[in-house]
Parts: sequence; C-alpha cells; structure tokens
Amino acid sequence: MADSEENSALFPIFILTIMAIPIVPYTITKLFRAITKKSKSIHCHCSECTRSGKYHKSIFKRISSVITCSNFTLLLLWVVMIIMVYYIKNMSSEIQAFDPFSILGLEPGALESEIKKKYRRLSIQYHPDKNPDPEANKYFVEYIAKAYQALTDPISRENYEKYGHPDGRQGFQIGIALPQFMTNIDGASSGVLLILIVGVCVLLPLVAAAVYLSRSSKYSGNHVMQQTLSNYYNLMKPSLAPNKVMDVFIKAAEYAEIPVRRTDDAPLQELFMLVRNELNFDLKNIKKEQAKFWKQHPALVKAQLLVLTQLARQFSALSPSLQSDFRQILEIAPRLLEQLMKMAVIPRNNQGHGWLRPAIGVVELSQCIIQAVPFSARKSIGGLSDGIAPFLQLPHINETVIKKVAPKKVRTIQELLEMDSQERADLLIQTAGLSSAEVQDVEAVLDMMPSLTLDVTCETEGEEGIQEGDIVTLHAWVNVKRGNGLIGAIPHAPYYPFHKEEKFWFLLANSASNNVWFSQKVSFLDEAAAVSAASLAIEESMEGSGGSGTETSRAVAEAVEKVKSGSRFVSGKFQAPSAGTYNLTGYVLCDSWLGCDRNTNLKLKILKRTRAGTRVTAFADEGPTAEDGVEEDDDSVDEEYDEEYESEYSEDEDDQNSKNKHRAANRNGNKRGQAAEYSSSDEE
Repeated sequence: MADSEENSALFPIFILTIMAIPIVPYTITKLFRAITKKSKSIHCHCSECTRSGKYHKSIFKRISSVITCSNFTLLLLWVVMIIMVYYIKNMSSEIQAFDPFSILGLEPGALESEIKKKYRRLSIQYHPDKNPDPEANKYFVEYIAKAYQALTDPISRENYEKYGHPDGRQGFQIGIALPQFMTNIDGASSGVLLILIVGVCVLLPLVAAAVYLSRSSKYSGNHVMQQTLSNYYNLMKPSLAPNKVMDVFIKAAEYAEIPVRRTDDAPLQELFMLVRNELNFDLKNIKKEQAKFWKQHPALVKAQLLVLTQLARQFSALSPSLQSDFRQILEIAPRLLEQLMKMAVIPRNNQGHGWLRPAIGVVELSQCIIQAVPFSARKSIGGLSDGIAPFLQLPHINETVIKKVAPKKVRTIQELLEMDSQERADLLIQTAGLSSAEVQDVEAVLDMMPSLTLDVTCETEGEEGIQEGDIVTLHAWVNVKRGNGLIGAIPHAPYYPFHKEEKFWFLLANSASNNVWFSQKVSFLDEAAAVSAASLAIEESMEGSGGSGTETSRAVAEAVEKVKSGSRFVSGKFQAPSAGTYNLTGYVLCDSWLGCDRNTNLKLKILKRTRAGTRVTAFADEGPTAEDGVEEDDDSVDEEYDEEYESEYSEDEDDQNSKNKHRAANRNGNKRGQAAEYSSSDEE
C-alpha cells in the first residue's frame, strides 16, 4: 500500500517532466528569435507606404502581435508548470528518505539515553493508550516506534548505518507514476488505466494520422492545394503569352472556393466596366467575348475582376463584402504565383528543360500585382521601351509626370536611377512639377530599388572542356546594391496590403528554343542560410576538382565574404546536350520590382564525345553579344504567340510579323511544317 501511495505521489513529477521536455526548448527558441530579430528597418518609409498603415503598429497591434494564440497557450502551460512545482515542493513527506533522528527530533549521533528520553515524551503524546486519534496511532507505529527500534536495536542500527534502512538492504522497486485510483484494479475505476492507455497509445495517434492524411491529400507542403498544382501543370503551355498568364493564374482551386453572393452581382458589373480594357477582348467579337467571360465559374470571374481591380487601382469601387474577398485573393497570390512559376520551369522534355516564355510572364504578373500596375502600361510607347509601368511604381508619378519627363531623354527607370541626385531633383521639380517633399519620397524609393549584376560560368569539373552527355556544373554570383546600403529589403508596395518579401529567380535559358535549362529561387534576406549554402557548394566544387584543404578553406572564406557584401551564390548541375554551340542567357528576375531584371549572355560550346577520351578545349564567353541561336539543328517551338502584349523579352514587332508570314508559307507548302527559331533582341 505504501508503494502505491509513493508512486501516486510521484505522478505530478512525471507530468511536470513530460510537459517540460517540449515546452522549455520551444520557449528558449522563441526568446532567442525575439532577441536576435533585426531591429533595423528594411521597409520603405515614403509617405505613401506610411499612409497605407501596413507597417504602422498601433498599441493594439503591438499587444495583439505579442498576445497571440500560441503565446497565450505557452504562457498558460508555464503557469500550470509553476503550480505543479509549488505543489511538488509542498507535497507530503511520504516520499522522503527514512531518517530516525529527524523523526524523533534528535541531532545525528545522539546518545542512547537521549533517544530513550525523547521516545518516552513522544509516547505520551502519540501512544494509542494516551491518544485515541487513529492518525496518532498510525504515526506512532509506522514512524516513532520504527525510528526508536532502528536506533536502539544493535542489528537495526547497523543496517541503518550501512544501508540507510533499519530492515537492511532494500530491493529495487519499479512502479508507475500514476494516481492511485488509476492503478486500483480491484475498485470501480479498474478500467480507467485501460482507457487511458488505449486513448493515448492508440486513438490519439490514429486521430493525428487521420488529420494529417486528410490535409496532405488536399494541400501540398507549401500550403497550396493539390488541385491547384494539377490545374497549373495541365494549363501551362510553352507559347503562353505574358498577358495570358492571368487566365491560368485564376484557375487556382483556392479561388474557386471564394463565396459567391447574389449581392455581389451589381458591384461586380461595375468593376467589369472599369477594368474591361485589361481583359484584352477582341473588339470585333466583343459581345461574344463578354458572354464567354461571364460563363466561367462565378468564383473565378470574381477572382479575375478583383485581381484586375488591384492592377487598375480601382479600390474605391469595392463594396464592403468584396473587400474581404479582395484581401483574401491578394494574401494568397504570392504563394500561388510561386507555384505557377515552378510549373513553368519544371522539366517538360527529354532534356529536362522547362519553358521560358510563361516563366517570364509569371514574374511580370507578380510584379504588376505587387506594384498595382496594369499590364497595358508595359507596352512600349513614346520611346519608352519598357512602357510607363516601371515609373508608375514610384510615388507621386502618373502619366502626366511621365509625359513631361520622357522628352528629357529619361527612357527607362534605370536611366532615372543612374542620374545624379541633384540633376534628378531638378528634373522632377522644375520639369515634372513635384514638390520637395514628393521628390524626397521618390528618392527614398529609388534608394530601395535593387541594382543587380550577374556572373555565370559553366564547366565540367576536372576537365578542360564540355562534351555531350557530360554533367555540367553551373556557378553564378548574383549581386545586389541599393542606394541606402541595404542588402535585403521589403519592397515599396503601398497598394499591396500585406507584408511581402522580395524574391528573385535565376534562370539559365535558351531564348531561341524557349527552353529553361536551370532555375533556382534566390533570396537576399536570410544571410545565414546563404552563407551555409555557398560554403557547402564551394566545398563540394573544390572537392570535385581535386583542390587541397588550404585552397578549399580560402575559397570558402572568399565566398562567405562575398555573401556578406551582398552577393548570393547559385550552383547546380545539368546534362550537356548534343554537340553544338548554344547561345544561352542568364536571367535574374525580381517578383516585386519593375525594371530591375537583368540578363547576361553565355555562349556554350558542346563538343562531340571522343572515343579515346581525349578532349578538345571548349570556351565559354560572357558579355552583351547578340544571340545567334544554335549553330546546329535544334528543334524550336512551332507555335504562334499572342502578340497583343509584348514582354520586355519578346521579339520586335517587325521581326515577329515577318516570322509569322514565313511560318504561314511553310504550313501551306508543307503539311509537316518546320521548326521556327525565336531570338530575343531586347536586352537590359
């Protein structure tokens, strides 16, 4: 019985231990993240961003950011643990070690006469003949009498001094740290322990597995529905024009679940009239096109109109019910666009290549959504090769200001960025008519814009040249510089209502054949992860090329220094195609800023496989050379692109028209057709 009571007394300690194992390290992790969180502001401080309230934290927001559900639960668990510690500290002495001197109230080593004298006094107080209280009787028999015997009987005292117990050596006992009522199998609660075991060991894992499987069957690991990924994969086409990417983007299963209310019909009709110019309807069949548009799933119609509302900045036309749907659509848009990008560059052919044209279209759609710029603003107009879209992302800049500035030989956002600050201020104040405060806002945003450079090399490790079938190692350094000195930053996006981090995509592609050979996402915010990735990649590369330990350490140190100074290392491998000379292009595309994308040309010569193993030296040149396509027979895309809107990487209109006529002639003369090659003439 005593053993059962002792095990029951240990139950709080058991529960406290089980709770402390996950809670203590989780709390330390949260505190470490809070302490090491960067206090440096990396978001835009222009008046438009400040007015949007996206980064302003009121007292309520500050409190709500701390008192979250997880933090409140963690605090509650700590309160429970503190209460249990207090309870354990003040628990009864049943589980304390047997100490006869302490029981009799004597100092260790007391004389036998003192022991007998103290025993007589306690007997008068607790002996059953003197005190009828059952508790006093129990205490006298189990403690006082036992302590007196342990100190007066020679054998008991010897056992106590040797083994710490008057009965001699005690056997090893194993118990269950559970309350007594759970282990009392003879009582009415005999099934409690069985129910507990079945519930914890069987039912709880089954419920957790069922929840996980039901969620994993519906969602992927990046919180995007599996049906969305399937739709994107099946709807993605190699000839998908940038202005047609929207039609694929809105086919997300998440958007199909947006509630459709009858009260939204009239507001949606008003939105349609405001944004229909962005739908690119055929004016000759506009009634048919409109009827086809409204025949789509009502939720998808709503999603497309609300996305176009963001691009056209028609926020005042949103009804209160549509505003919640509008925010929901924009909140999940970045992760949907990221998955759409992956579906564009995912290997589609035998060589493992993705598609370049839709990939560029996805990035351009992301830029337009984040900066709230319509697709029509990207068209070349009035000598502006990139259109007016890059200028519209600047505060206080509209079409009127752009028309005043454009004649002053400011054709691109980069030209404006590269101007001297005083010259730029004079231009904006005197020519465009902006005030000094507005010019300061423009300067603040220009200082936030990233200026990118790219350095790409391809080689076969341990060999002098690249032969067909080789595993080619790609190394690229992407460097960013900003006027304010930041490396990673939150983009200026006053019309996007949520926190959005910059993301960049590196693509190695053959624009002539519309193939993406290699792709990788790049981030400038997580420096620690970038240092780790670069160090590991450099070590593997040096090991493959046979470098010594000293050379490897030096190369890693140089890479770490470059990462800390604002560069990111991109590395990967791909299989060399058949022999020939390939004019490739390395792209760095930003999903948040317009006019910041960069590309560089890379001529890659693949040699024929030699039987004897001798290899002829190949070369790889980088620079702004014109792309000549592939100097060998290479299949190209034989599809006509929709030219209603031209990407900044699309062909010139005259060249495209002549190529379309050439294809039409080939199709009329030969039903089998011939592959058409496309080359890009617009370079950053």
